[in-house]
Amino acid sequence: MPIITLPDGAQRSFDQSVSVLEVAHNISPSLAKNTIAGLVDGVLVDASFKIQKDSKLSIIRPQDPQGLEVLRHSAAHLLAQAVKQIYPTAQVTIGPIIEDGFFYDFSFERPFTPEDLVKFESKMTELVKQQIPVTRKEVSRNQAIEFFENLGEKYKAEIIRSIPESEILSLYTQGNFTDLCRGPHVPNTSFLKVFKLLKLAGAYWRGDAKNEMLQRVYGTAWSSKEDQEAYLFRQEEAAKRDHRIIGKQLGLFHLQEEAPGMVFWHDHGWHIYRTVEADIRRRLQKSGYQEVRTPQVLDFSLWQASGHADKFINEMFTTQSETRNYALKPMNCPCHIQIFNQGLKSYRDLPLRLAEFGCCHRNEPSGALHGIMRVRGFTQDDAHIFCTKEQICSEVKNFMKLAFEVYEFYGFENVEIKLATRPEKRLGDDQTWDYTETALADAIKEAGYEFSYLPGEGAFYGPKVELHLKDSLGRRWQCGTIQLDPLMPERLGAEYIDESGQKKTPFMLHRAVLGSLERFIGMYIEHCAGWFPAWLAPVQAVVMGVTSRHDEYCNKVKNQLESFGFRAKSDLRNEKVGYKIRELILGRIPYIIVVGDKEVSDDTISVRTREGEDLGNLTVQQFSQILSDAVAKGGRLVKRSTQQETE
Repeated sequence: MPIITLPDGAQRSFDQSVSVLEVAHNISPSLAKNTIAGLVDGVLVDASFKIQKDSKLSIIRPQDPQGLEVLRHSAAHLLAQAVKQIYPTAQVTIGPIIEDGFFYDFSFERPFTPEDLVKFESKMTELVKQQIPVTRKEVSRNQAIEFFENLGEKYKAEIIRSIPESEILSLYTQGNFTDLCRGPHVPNTSFLKVFKLLKLAGAYWRGDAKNEMLQRVYGTAWSSKEDQEAYLFRQEEAAKRDHRIIGKQLGLFHLQEEAPGMVFWHDHGWHIYRTVEADIRRRLQKSGYQEVRTPQVLDFSLWQASGHADKFINEMFTTQSETRNYALKPMNCPCHIQIFNQGLKSYRDLPLRLAEFGCCHRNEPSGALHGIMRVRGFTQDDAHIFCTKEQICSEVKNFMKLAFEVYEFYGFENVEIKLATRPEKRLGDDQTWDYTETALADAIKEAGYEFSYLPGEGAFYGPKVELHLKDSLGRRWQCGTIQLDPLMPERLGAEYIDESGQKKTPFMLHRAVLGSLERFIGMYIEHCAGWFPAWLAPVQAVVMGVTSRHDEYCNKVKNQLESFGFRAKSDLRNEKVGYKIRELILGRIPYIIVVGDKEVSDDTISVRTREGEDLGNLTVQQFSQILSDAVAKGGRLVKRSTQQETE
């Protein structure tokens, strides 16, 4: 007689085991119609799952976060079923969910085409209308291997062979299609009404370039048409804001095959880079950091001692000179410990905060490179704090305060905090990890913030706090991080003398506010669609005359603005004013200044913004105050309309 406790504390008793769906029907028939899964004692299960004992139950509907996961996972199976019906010789491999959607990889004799996508989507719609029941069956590992080998599905059989023999597996069947999966899945295909296939791509089997190239089909699925349309609109907006396209339009940077994953910064792009760097540098100096600079190439033995060689050997660029092996540094932390180790340190020297705009190199796979967001050469606003156990909490709180001040200035109001805990492959014992995870969690709570956990996502040497920013399109970007490391200082011989005269190993906090400057700038370009706020815009104002006789006055105004510290240019080309204004708007120039006979006579300027707002006739001094106020606002007011972005 299980007693079911619902989220509101209400309880319902049953004479025998009862399924999630039956409980939902007991509560309300309308709820049962909208039930696709259940959360039983914290475990996500099918709606058909039988509850045998007293349990806590949450009914999962399509619109719930867990419900969306079930929808998308089930949509991946629906796609595989459709592909197999159209192309029976296609072999299925894996079909996981991803953010906002799913994909499925297939082995087929030729690449799929856009026309195939249309066929797949049409067949999926047909299968949805059939309301095909989805059933689950548990089998042994050997039974699963035999089942898929009999079907000729060699990839599925290979996947199962890598699973421990003792593990019980589950198969999900819908109509004539069966797939290996842990589930849960929707009760029947009628729940999958809202989906869309998005694109095709290639993907190596098991991510290994030595293996066969598979056909990957990406899709998305939602609980309502409105949600899907909103998502597709965001995707269209994201395509318009692609930092690679805007970077080329505005002449900010370029990339080329002779230096894959390395950025060629142009004048305006380099201005943005240096302005961001200078802003962070000013804040670090104010917060008590010492800025340092460390070598790019170091003996490989240092990376072996730090533990990075074992973890990142395939991502490191190595070289040799005079029989010695070297590596380009993939991160800065071991180098900062070398600085700490110079000279005996006392507890009075702690906390010691060492910051570096450190240029790092990682041998990312060519297929993973993406504009300036995923590169092989990048610079981090990196820092390492050496401290005592008692100083951990205050240093984490100080970092959080600094990071949130920066994000607010750049216009990011929505920040999620996540605590990534011990990964499967790690250094150190469980007792050490228990302490460091608790120390970070306590520090976040004491700082007054809420957070969620990312189990198994910590660094190999310690747990980390991740700060995820929400951009203007609602996308999340992980930027800031602070990691608590008790191990690397010990491995590399860092010590200080405590109050009792004993040698102790300091704790080390790895931290960055923006992370990779290249990635952050790429993200920020897409966040503001290249309409940089006044403080960051490479050119803040352009002055032009109605005719060439106003050239001298244009240059005078430009020089005045430059004397006030602003970035101004004069446009003296022999073109019509309307043409030049339209061109400057396309160039995202914040302020456009036009002067004619009246302005020259009155010693004023006529000012309009790139958004089309007419600020009227002002003195240069009055405009300077307006520009100063805009600069002081940072990126807080950067909001662009679709029309402005596409003009």
